Amino acid sequence: MGWSSWNSFSNTVDSQIVMDQARAMVSSGIQKAGYEYINIDEGWWLGDRDRDGNIVVDPKAWPAIASGEHAGDIANIVRFIHGLGLKAGIYTDAGADGCGTFSPDLGPGYPHEGSEGHYEQDFLQFAQWGFDYVKVDWCGGDRENLDPAIQYAEIARAIGRAKAITGHSLYFSICNWGRQSPWTWAPNIGGISADIWRTGGDIVDPIVANTKNAGRRARFKEVLREFDQAQHPDAQHTGFYNDPDMMVVGMPGLSEQQNRAHMSLWAISGGPLLVGADLTRLTAADTATLTNPEVVGIDQDLLGLPPVRISEVKVSEVGVAEAEASAAKPASGPGPAPPSLQVWSKELSGMGRRAVLLLNRTASPASISVRWSDLGLKADSTASVRDAWGRSDLGRFQSTYSAVVPAADAVLLLVIGDEASARTYLAEMKRSVSPHEQGQLVFSGIASGFPVARIRIVYSNPDKTPRFAELRVNGRVATRIAFPSTGDSKSSGTISIESQLNTDGAGNALQFSAAQGPMPAIQSLAIE
Repeated sequence: MGWSSWNSFSNTVDSQIVMDQARAMVSSGIQKAGYEYINIDEGWWLGDRDRDGNIVVDPKAWPAIASGEHAGDIANIVRFIHGLGLKAGIYTDAGADGCGTFSPDLGPGYPHEGSEGHYEQDFLQFAQWGFDYVKVDWCGGDRENLDPAIQYAEIARAIGRAKAITGHSLYFSICNWGRQSPWTWAPNIGGISADIWRTGGDIVDPIVANTKNAGRRARFKEVLREFDQAQHPDAQHTGFYNDPDMMVVGMPGLSEQQNRAHMSLWAISGGPLLVGADLTRLTAADTATLTNPEVVGIDQDLLGLPPVRISEVKVSEVGVAEAEASAAKPASGPGPAPPSLQVWSKELSGMGRRAVLLLNRTASPASISVRWSDLGLKADSTASVRDAWGRSDLGRFQSTYSAVVPAADAVLLLVIGDEASARTYLAEMKRSVSPHEQGQLVFSGIASGFPVARIRIVYSNPDKTPRFAELRVNGRVATRIAFPSTGDSKSSGTISIESQLNTDGAGNALQFSAAQGPMPAIQSLAIE
C-alpha cells in the first residue's frame, strides 16, 4: 500500500514533489490506514553514470534536505521519507534504455535510463541508498526483444545479492504489462520470496496539472479492463500477487460512485493498493474511499487470495455508455466484454468468511443474487451479511442474498456462514498419493465441485525461512508456492491457494516438486 508519482507527475518528479507527497500521506490520514510506500517512478534519473558506472542524479532536482547532506545524493530523500515513518520506492528499466528514452510523456527523451549491464551494481546502489521497493519497467527490454522471464530472474538474483551484502531488502515489482504471461513465471522468480507483477497496461496516461496533459481524464471502462486482465488465480498466493496497476481514485474523470467501485474491484482482487492521485489534492470523499477500514481489510486479508467469478448473467442490451463496462476486455480472449451481471467471491482468513462483489456492468440498475453454495458455504444454512462500505450489518439470510446494484456500480459485502464439507486427501492414503523420485509428490484422483477450487494445504517446515515447492495441476504450467516456517517438524501450518480443476469426476492430479532446496512436508489437502 502506498503512492506512486507517475499518474500525477509523469517524468517531472523531483525532491520537492516527493517531500510534499510524503507529508500529505501523513497529514491526510491515509498512512494510518496502512499506506506506507512513497514510490518515485520514471523521470528521477536522466541516464548519467560516472566513470565507474554508478548512477549520477541531477543535484538541482535532488538537493540537500538536512544539514550535513550534499546535493545529488538521492539518499537524502530516502532519509526524509523514512523520517516520516514511511518507506521509499525507486524505479528503473530492465533494458539498457527506459520508457523515457523512447516515449517521454513530458519534455525530451534521455538515453541509457535502464539498468541492463548494471544489474548487480544498480540494485546494490538502490539498497545502499536505503530504498525499500523497486519497480522495474520493460520499455527497454521490449525494444531489445529480451526474454522477460530471463531478465527478471537476473534482476531478482541481483536483488538477493544486494540483500546479502547490505542486509536491506528491496520489494520487487515487475512491470512488463503482462507480456509473455508473467503470472506463469514471476512467483519466486530468481529465488525471490515475495513479488508483484503487472498484468496489463496503464489505466490512464499521466494527468499533470498546468501542463499540456492536464486535460486527460481517467475512464471507468479502463479500470474494468485492468481488473479483468488481472484475474489469474493459480498464481496469486503466499506472498505473490497480480498487480492491476496503480489506482486512479481521486484523479480527474471518475465520479465518487466510480471511485468506490474502483476501490471495491482492487480490494477484492487482493493486489497492491498504490494511489496515483496527487495526495495534496485529495478531497474528503477521496480520503474516505481510500481508507475505509473494512474495504482495505478485504484487500489486505492475510490469506492473500484473489477473487473467483462464481456467476455471470450476460444481458442483451444496447446503448451502454462509454463510461460503463461494455468496452472492457475479459481476462482471457479478445474483444469487448458484453454487458453482464457478475458475482465475485474472495475467501478470507477465518472459517466461513467471504468477501463478495456484486458487479453490474450494464447501463441499468439490476438485482444480483449470490447463493451460499456458490461460496463454498452450506447451501441451506443461514449466513450473516455485512455492507463493507456502509460498515453496517444487513442481517442473516438463508441460502441466498440479493441486492439491487446501480448501473455500472458494485456492492461489496462480507458474508460469514458455515463452511461446506471439503474433501480431504491424506499423504498416507496410497490410493490418492504416490511419492516419486526427485522430491515429487503426486495427489491423484482429486475431485472438485468448483471450476476454480480452494485448496488448503497442511504441511510442516522446520526451517527458519520459507521452503518453496512447485505445483503442477493436470500437467499445466507450474506455479511456485511459499511454505512459511512452522518452527519444527512436529508443528503444522496451513496455507490456501486456488487452482483451476476439472469438475467432471475425480480425474485431477496435483504434483508437488522441490523448487529450490528441500520440500516442505506436505501432510494433506482439503479441497472444496
